[in-house]
Amino acid sequence: MSTIPALQPRFTWRGAVRRLAGLTIPRRSDLAELPRSWRKDLVAGVTVGIVALPLALGFGVASGVGATAGLITAIIAGFVAAVFGGSHLQVSGPTGAMTVVLVPVVARYGVDAVFALAILAGFIVVLMGLLGMGKLVSVIPWPVVEGFTLGIGVIIFLQQVPLALDTPKADGENAALVAWQTARAADWSAATVPLAMTVGVILLMLVLGRVRRSLPASLIAVAVATVVAELAHLDIDRIGALPASLPTPSLPAWDSSALAEMLPSAMAIAALAALESLLSARVADGMVEGVPDTDADRELVGQGLANVASGMFGGMPATGAIARTAVNVRAGARTRVASASHALVLVAVVLVATPVVALIPMSALAGVLIVTALRMIDLHTARSILRATRADGTVYLVTVAVTIVFDLVVAVQVGVAVAALLALRAMSRVSGLQRVKVSDDIDAAEEDALLDERVAVYRFHGALYFGGTKRFLDEIAAVKDVHVIVLVLTEVRVMDTSGANALAEIITDLQRRGVTVLLKGLDPEQLRMAGAVGVLSTLGSPEHYFTDLRAAVAHARNHVRYELADIWSLQCDLRAVR
Repeated sequence: MSTIPALQPRFTWRGAVRRLAGLTIPRRSDLAELPRSWRKDLVAGVTVGIVALPLALGFGVASGVGATAGLITAIIAGFVAAVFGGSHLQVSGPTGAMTVVLVPVVARYGVDAVFALAILAGFIVVLMGLLGMGKLVSVIPWPVVEGFTLGIGVIIFLQQVPLALDTPKADGENAALVAWQTARAADWSAATVPLAMTVGVILLMLVLGRVRRSLPASLIAVAVATVVAELAHLDIDRIGALPASLPTPSLPAWDSSALAEMLPSAMAIAALAALESLLSARVADGMVEGVPDTDADRELVGQGLANVASGMFGGMPATGAIARTAVNVRAGARTRVASASHALVLVAVVLVATPVVALIPMSALAGVLIVTALRMIDLHTARSILRATRADGTVYLVTVAVTIVFDLVVAVQVGVAVAALLALRAMSRVSGLQRVKVSDDIDAAEEDALLDERVAVYRFHGALYFGGTKRFLDEIAAVKDVHVIVLVLTEVRVMDTSGANALAEIITDLQRRGVTVLLKGLDPEQLRMAGAVGVLSTLGSPEHYFTDLRAAVAHARNHVRYELADIWSLQCDLRAVR
């Protein structure tokens, strides 16, 4: 019998401090490539800064906290995440996904609550990194990720209706309902001009994107819209005054009772910050060779610190931004200096260009965000998933629907749950118990002898887990006219405690019916679990577990022979008594 594996090393404070330092202190290796790549990194930083400016302003406005908060978030969170994060290429800041989460938060608790939530969520994300939860993103199925992304795109599109129509947003939290009610309440004679501005920005961005992808289409389109609005003296809503310098850091007012009420929102923001950042970093890792892959736990710590810093400076929660990260990579970035320098470009905007930025029409920002949303709706991917399997299509559509109707975190939870249930169903279909011939190990003559001697060999294949144990129990309970069963478990790929407990129940039930059970072929981890649950003790003897099938069959034969001998002896005794 195999021995139980050694336990994991115990927790020590020295180890905890060493891990904390490893995840929070920047490393010299972070800048190893800088002497060879600094020119490309700086160019990439300027490029991303230009792209990020209208997006930061737009997402700040769309979330309800204002353009200033969006710009501060891009600067502070972008710089802190670049320095402390685990990715060499990630660009962080306000994103559309976070905007979707923040809109109902602002409606429910007010703008000031967002800053406290950013800090609280940041600490939660740091804790997730310290606990080693960075690898969890890899278990999220692809249909869930794509459904989540398409749902975000739809919501961002719907959220721009009030800006595009220059109409006050209707009350409510559901984006589709708010967009519909806003459109019904709009004064269409006054909304024609801002709507034309939005459409013009969209068309110009699409044309520029086809002419040359490297052009900062969003910035050019916003600049053209601003010039047109000024020259034509259009009476449309503008961004308005922005601060000419960065604010000083401070802690927002903490109301312990209100904070406890907002804790679920903070956890949702933290979950989204972790999820979107790790997905973005994973995409960046696949776009370029020669750059170290993201340290997922360190990335969580860096994103958590970025959110804490953002909240202290009056910014909104931030995540890794897939679009800006992709621009960064395509522009030639190879170290985190590019991401950090993009934040410095935005600082220069604050110090020099705020009077010009204040003139940007809000409807122009709506056009930028609508194009961003349209680029998130990948119809080719949707068709691929829907054509793949019915299960994948179901997971995808459920995730999209829940994202639009409820929120992103619920959508991911529901999507993963549906995917898990469908995967378990599929796994149970390919798992099973089968009475087999063992001619690979035993010749035909021996096989016939086994049948005559009331010995049966059953091979279980697939997964022995909570979702498939009932069928396993039903099949084995139907066994009759057998004295010894050899259960071959070599092909068991997955076994959980429910499966191990079911195995113990099967053995106990068979033994009550006078059937001896022999086991063969658990791996060390499964054997340890079987011992912990009590499977091995139900066998009655350590000698009933085998690693060799021939030895198990030989033991079964001897057992049957002893039983037959005992029966013959008892019959002889009965005849003598008569």
